[in-house]
Amino acid sequence: MSATQEIPWDELWAAARQASAGAYAPYSNLSVGAAALADDGRMVSGCNVENASYGLTLCAECGLVGDLHRSGGGRLVAVAVTDGDGNPLTPCGRCRQLLYEAGGASCLVNETHTVGRLLPGAFGPDDLP
Repeated sequence: MSATQEIPWDELWAAARQASAGAYAPYSNLSVGAAALADDGRMVSGCNVENASYGLTLCAECGLVGDLHRSGGGRLVAVAVTDGDGNPLTPCGRCRQLLYEAGGASCLVNETHTVGRLLPGAFGPDDLP
């Protein structure tokens, strides 16, 4: 993706909402979808998958990062996260760390934030020996 290419937020929001339709959320009834633009122009997405053992629940961003790597890797540039009605949702702490690893501090989230702003002082691959 070139530095001058505009991020297609309308498409990301629509893809995130569409991804939320595939969510498995029988416990919370909160379907979440996430869609992202990769640095090569590809769009990836994911949905939440709950589990009766709540700690094993996978957030939509987990599926999104899995889809990024499954479809060729690269870096995330921009991410949209919504509920089933299309309302923006802010990623949880674990997902902020996943997005930092996959897109870095400058990755945009929901048009208005960067991962670096959502996760100040993040720990990443560059911090490892």
